[in-house]
Amino acid sequence: MNDTRQKSAILILLVCVIVFGIGWTQKQKEKEPVKEPAQVKFINRSPVGYSNVVEVRGGRTLYIAGQVAVDQKGALVAPGDFRAQSKQVFENLKARLAEAGATFNDVVKLNYYVTDASDVQALRDIRNNYVNTEHPPASTLVVVKQLVREEYLLEIEAIAVAQD
Repeated sequence: MNDTRQKSAILILLVCVIVFGIGWTQKQKEKEPVKEPAQVKFINRSPVGYSNVVEVRGGRTLYIAGQVAVDQKGALVAPGDFRAQSKQVFENLKARLAEAGATFNDVVKLNYYVTDASDVQALRDIRNNYVNTEHPPASTLVVVKQLVREEYLLEIEAIAVAQD
């Protein structure tokens, strides 16, 4: 009889553990992860329109591939015209950001690749029509010998942090 009581006690204990485990597992599934809102801090603004440091906590990080001066059909826009190509590139970036539910206000970093350093002021002028000039993104500008196609005068890639 003592052996039967031990087996019953073990069986009851085992059932309790299983029931508790099922309940605990269900509670864990019901918990939603805590989403931290994006907090962006622009630090040490440069006089030429970019931030030296951007600190980001939370949010969704978006990496926008390098955009070039092509229209929606993939045709080159304004061969040889740096200003027109720059505007098209920023319009393409704007479209990519919108596709991800973001805007230029969410951009924290821009990387520029240009084929002629003398075009930098024109690039800054056009950029300022798109980015938040009060809190400009961190930026890197690289002068390259040539982009993937000789007709492309610039390429710009972006990193943005949008709210969840």
